[in-house]
Amino acid sequence: QVQLVESGGGLVQAGGSLRLSCAASGSIFSINKMGWYRQAPGKQRESVATITWGGNTVYADSVKGRFTISRDNAKNTVYLQMYSLKPEDTSVYYCAATISALTTNFVPRDYWGQGTQVTVSS
Repeated sequence: QVQLVESGGGLVQAGGSLRLSCAASGSIFSINKMGWYRQAPGKQRESVATITWGGNTVYADSVKGRFTISRDNAKNTVYLQMYSLKPEDTSVYYCAATISALTTNFVPRDYWGQGTQVTVSS
């Protein structure tokens, strides 16, 4: 059984910072892409940032220069450091990862965390 568990969300004032973490656990063989997505009320889920096993990153235009994604492959953990937060960053943030696991005969599939709320007050 593979699980992704996020932490680090909360309430912050505009201009502040937060760091999200997401740890994958279970019968993991390998993890390829990991990423952060967000969904605000009434809006579609959008990609915020992704990172490959080798460290290649892709960011949404709206967060470039303010957010940094990183990962610790030894810990199966991905992080999202968020600076200069804006009220429009308020969303539920979800972690996702493409994982090959023993329980799926090593066939890669996408797993999602339960989400963590980030609220930025003006």
